[in-house]
Amino acid sequence: MVAVQNIGHADPADQRQWTLMWREDGGLMPSRAVPDSALLAADSWLVDDGRVRALDRHRRRFTAACAEATGDSPARIESFWRDATAALPRMGRWFPRVELAGPEPARLFLRIRPVPPRTVNVTVCLSEEFDPRSYPRRKGPDLSLLARLRERAAARGAQELMLTTPSGLVLEGTTANVLWWEDDVLCLPPPELPLLAGVTSALIQDRAAELGVRMEHRRCTVQGLDGREVWLVNALHGIRPVTAWLGRPLRAGPALRAASWQTWLDSSSDPIMPANGVHR
Repeated sequence: MVAVQNIGHADPADQRQWTLMWREDGGLMPSRAVPDSALLAADSWLVDDGRVRALDRHRRRFTAACAEATGDSPARIESFWRDATAALPRMGRWFPRVELAGPEPARLFLRIRPVPPRTVNVTVCLSEEFDPRSYPRRKGPDLSLLARLRERAAARGAQELMLTTPSGLVLEGTTANVLWWEDDVLCLPPPELPLLAGVTSALIQDRAAELGVRMEHRRCTVQGLDGREVWLVNALHGIRPVTAWLGRPLRAGPALRAASWQTWLDSSSDPIMPANGVHR
């Protein structure tokens, strides 16, 4: 068994990846990584020198995903979460992931990963295919499929691929929610569409409400994004304005608002609470 205090203060120069499996009677112990194809639920976030954005929102989303996947009790997930939180590195930049993986009995894992390369803008590939996910509202089961879609987009020179409904309505990217501006209105797809509830998107919506920015859920085709300021947002990259579209003759609109919102989001992280702290 690995002592939590030794895991949680890893040397930032040691940028390797490792996986820990959790047991109720033993805590976190070194383990082999499970393949993405075995994931029933997962969640990830950016850790920057011991600071994280909205960690409690990630906890709530992961707890709900585990309950949906296997009926796992919130109390069990809370116990795992306390140990996982204590094990997060407090120095350096990391992109950890919590996982619930099968087959039965499903087990809980914490994967500590160095942060992948980050970008401040994004090129998006537009495909003729519609959203192929089996579980669009739960992060985890479709990660292998989404990774293959990103590889296909990367082969064409893009960092992301836009998912759409069979009728062509915009949903989200393979790793990010989509928001766009129509004049002074911040728009996003309606929640009744098959979407992952994004933590970063929720933070942006809260901020817009504080500032009195008008927000609307709108059904929008890919063509409706032509010439508009469009953002892809997630925990790793934050807010990325779309600066190029591939696959369709769409124009990327000027990113007039992105910089100020990026500055706000980059300053909105909080220190990781101690293992015996209360998440609020």
